[in-house]
Amino acid sequence: MAAHRGISSLLTSSSSRSTPSSYRAAHRAFSSSPISCAFVNSTARAATTTTNTAAKPTTTSTATKPTTSTATRPSTTSSSSSSPQRTVTPSFPAKEPPVPTSRAASAEKEVVNQRSLTSGLSDHPPELEGVPAIDWTRSYHGLGSVSFAPEQSEILLAPIHQDDVEVKPDGIVYLPEIKYRRILNRAFGPGGWGLAPRGESIVTGKIITREYGLVVQGRLVSIARGEQQYFDPDGIPTATEGCKSNALMRCCKDLGIASELWDPRFIRAFTKEMTKEVWVEHVATKKKKKIVIRKDDNVRYPFKVTA
Repeated sequence: MAAHRGISSLLTSSSSRSTPSSYRAAHRAFSSSPISCAFVNSTARAATTTTNTAAKPTTTSTATKPTTSTATRPSTTSSSSSSPQRTVTPSFPAKEPPVPTSRAASAEKEVVNQRSLTSGLSDHPPELEGVPAIDWTRSYHGLGSVSFAPEQSEILLAPIHQDDVEVKPDGIVYLPEIKYRRILNRAFGPGGWGLAPRGESIVTGKIITREYGLVVQGRLVSIARGEQQYFDPDGIPTATEGCKSNALMRCCKDLGIASELWDPRFIRAFTKEMTKEVWVEHVATKKKKKIVIRKDDNVRYPFKVTA
């Protein structure tokens, strides 16, 4: 009986210490694993704490020990296996745009408002609707249909006078544009001819170009594209006139006006007989170079003849 009492008292004392013992065993089993500690999170910890807290009043015997310990460990292991690996990926913030300033904003606004020169001048020829007229922007009316009268052809095909021919400093010979107009006026009379634009002006960074058609006595006789170089945007209006004059001279080639200027033999003979090379010096920069002038002409400012 004494032995039986001793065993009963031992079981009773073990039952009274079973709750803290199981709690410590569960807590110790959870925190003793290095892998579980590495991947434990606040949610799993809260869930484990809740489970252990709820298990306290229900654990009344020593048999609860393995049950609580066994139930806690698998849950911890499954939590660690389901959690992703903790990989640290460095992330750098995107480069922020510069802080806008009033100067940058005004410059950007000016660029947006500035019109591109390469988009043309938007000077398309007017379209005639409901008017019985020929659209010279697309029509080839009368081109090559009939020749001019003999007296007109004689004026157009007449040889040019050497006194009318000019020479550029680089040696290129040419006939001034106004003399082409005088020949056309003699042949067809003022108002008997004209230049019709066949498209808008195209402006690039250095030149302006546009296509024209020469209309004589109500029919198209020639088409050419003129061009003119410019050095400043303020010079575009003047360049448009130069482009028109250049197209006129090219159209006149089809009528035989001053055709000698495209003849290599005439050019060589004229250059040998009527021109000379001289060394000149720029008055301001003092730079020297060789230019070509007519023999009956003089060097003009800002150059002067030098030895």
